[in-house]
Amino acid sequence: MNDRDRADAVYAALLERAGERWVQPRKERTARLLEYLADPQKTYRVVHLTGTNGKTSTARIIESLVRAHGLRTGLFTSPHLERFTERIMIDGEPVADAAVADAWDEIEPFVAIVDAELAASGEEALTFFELLTVLAFVVAADAPVDVLVLEVGMGGSWDSTNTADGDVAVFAPIDIDHADRLGGTIAEIAEVKAGIIKPGAAVVSARQDPVAADVIRARAARESATLAFEGEGFALTDNRLAVGGQLLSVRGLAGEYDDLYLPLYGRHQGHNAALAIAAVEALIGGASQPIAPDVLIEGLSEVRSPGRLQLVGTDPTVLVDAAHNPHGAIALVEALRDAFDFEEWGVVAGILADKDVGGIVTALAPMAAHLFATAPDSDRAADADAVADVAEALDVAVTVHRDLLDATDAARRWAAAAPKRAVVITGSVVLAGEAVALAEAEGWKAAES
Repeated sequence: MNDRDRADAVYAALLERAGERWVQPRKERTARLLEYLADPQKTYRVVHLTGTNGKTSTARIIESLVRAHGLRTGLFTSPHLERFTERIMIDGEPVADAAVADAWDEIEPFVAIVDAELAASGEEALTFFELLTVLAFVVAADAPVDVLVLEVGMGGSWDSTNTADGDVAVFAPIDIDHADRLGGTIAEIAEVKAGIIKPGAAVVSARQDPVAADVIRARAARESATLAFEGEGFALTDNRLAVGGQLLSVRGLAGEYDDLYLPLYGRHQGHNAALAIAAVEALIGGASQPIAPDVLIEGLSEVRSPGRLQLVGTDPTVLVDAAHNPHGAIALVEALRDAFDFEEWGVVAGILADKDVGGIVTALAPMAAHLFATAPDSDRAADADAVADVAEALDVAVTVHRDLLDATDAARRWAAAAPKRAVVITGSVVLAGEAVALAEAEGWKAAES
């Protein structure tokens, strides 16, 4: 069996477990397995990220900046767009198939032991995400990395990733999401997310709803952690459109940084970069040492965030964005208006049923000249007709399509029929992953060559 087949067999074994949405408010099961493995998550420094939107992009920027310091990095994010190895990055690249398979060989005997212990006490076996988290920790230790940038799966305090002790706790903006698991109010959600703050940690946070900010302040005080909020301890002081991205000026925790090029679109990505810079200052220099200019230039210039305003097609222009809640959809609309000079947007929208379908479509409606309703390839997908019904109620022109290929064919024809039209595909990470793969298979960017 070759290495790719071995890695695919690992993923197949994970998929046999209770799925990614099967989340219980506990981390003890993961901790038990890690204990058998001699706690690999304690062998490197950790930057731990939570929040509702912007976690993955911020994590990618942090990882690139840390790597530019000459340190070996790991990055754990979720979900993936095309292949599960994207979730575990070593030095900026998806983990090698052999490394995944070898790590699983280390883990598997102890998985059987913990599963047996759980069965004896009447509990279910270890889940997909619990095991994926352990796999990431082992891969990072085997690499070995100096720093692991770690994104929570859901929430914070009881998430499997919280078995690691973050030297730096990073908070992206907190909003209502996963209300069935985390709570129906900002305060309840923030309380769960604030659980990633460990004793003596450094905490950096984006601007927050005042209620969420109060929760974070209280938890940081209880843990004797340092705390810096955007707008107080650090700030994005300027951002201007540039070819392929934007130019930023940032007031960091330890220095002032001007005319930084970030190859990502959208003002929200500028704020993500400011948050990332503050996090790296806190990690590397204890918030007292500025980041060297050449390190910043190198780190930011190499940032990529697949599925986030990603250009996948030309003639006509097609973008993919993984916005999957109203907050993300609002940021997408603002970014399209700020960064692109198109007069009409065709929106291909496919949303999961457990998300706020009405809120997402309502956020997208102001910039949708035509909405092409479809469904992601998932058993959790909202029916395309339900998406279309919301758009029709908002007086948005809409058509319903059986799958992504049908929807994008129609949207690209619509965009090509008039000048200054473009297409954006959005609504879920699942749909974004399908779109990236489809664009590559269909050669949507062939006109560039």
